[in-house]
Amino acid sequence: MWSGSITFGLVQIPVGLYPSEVSHDLSFKLLDKRDMTPVHYQRYNSKSGKEVPWDDIVRGFERAPGEMVVVTDEDLRRANVKSSQTIEILDFVDASDIAPPYFDKPYFLGPLQTKKRALASPKGYVLLREALRKTGKVGIAKVVIRTREHLAAVLPQEKALILNLLRFDHELRKEKDLDLPEAVAGAANVSEREMDMAERLITEMATEWKPQKYKDEYYDDVMAMIEKKAKAGDALKITEPEEVPEPEASGADLVALLRKSLGHGHAPANRAEKEPSSKRRPKTAPKKKGGGRKKAA
Repeated sequence: MWSGSITFGLVQIPVGLYPSEVSHDLSFKLLDKRDMTPVHYQRYNSKSGKEVPWDDIVRGFERAPGEMVVVTDEDLRRANVKSSQTIEILDFVDASDIAPPYFDKPYFLGPLQTKKRALASPKGYVLLREALRKTGKVGIAKVVIRTREHLAAVLPQEKALILNLLRFDHELRKEKDLDLPEAVAGAANVSEREMDMAERLITEMATEWKPQKYKDEYYDDVMAMIEKKAKAGDALKITEPEEVPEPEASGADLVALLRKSLGHGHAPANRAEKEPSSKRRPKTAPKKKGGGRKKAA
């Protein structure tokens, strides 16, 4: 769904972004109860009233009332090539320092590849993954996906690198905005006996974290109910009409790039302004692929 490179210091690692979630949302179709015909979401031209196929739809930004500027995917990429093609790691922090509310959505980061073979050497990928694992740090980065810049954490998980999108600080409500009880138990008249029993219960229920043991029981129950109704003869046969329907690794020596990065100390966020031109990051960012991007409605 996205291709580019991870950058930290002067190192570039070509990667692809892959969904790590498998949706199990219950999806229902809308039906006309008079004849059980599916009700579709249609895209109509507000002037002619006719349906508009996806191939004739473009993205428009309303600059002023009645004034539209057409913006293509290529326009968005060219507006800031560096931001749209790189996951730029700005800092490294302890994973435990990131509070749970900041984590939003995880993705897999894999060495950039095609259906036939990997395009990039795995050396840089393995180097970053294992360095993060040994130091216990995660990379705090910025990345542009589609039309929005995200804050993200790059962290190791077994053989993979994970890009976990983070919420910006201003997107989270603060504790002071809520009417919360004081941090001490006595403020809510909690007795020592009650606290002792609560601690004992937690200790008795404590176990190792095994995510495989937790199942979406509601989803399973709803699917079982649907199967039961279908076997009872409540299923309808509905026929719907058919709908109309690579970057290269830089090959630079990693040790040399790491040594140059260390020589600069902490890499500034705006490297173009704070580094001499001879020290700037090589402009060999992978070309962005066009596939996988949804067309704007």
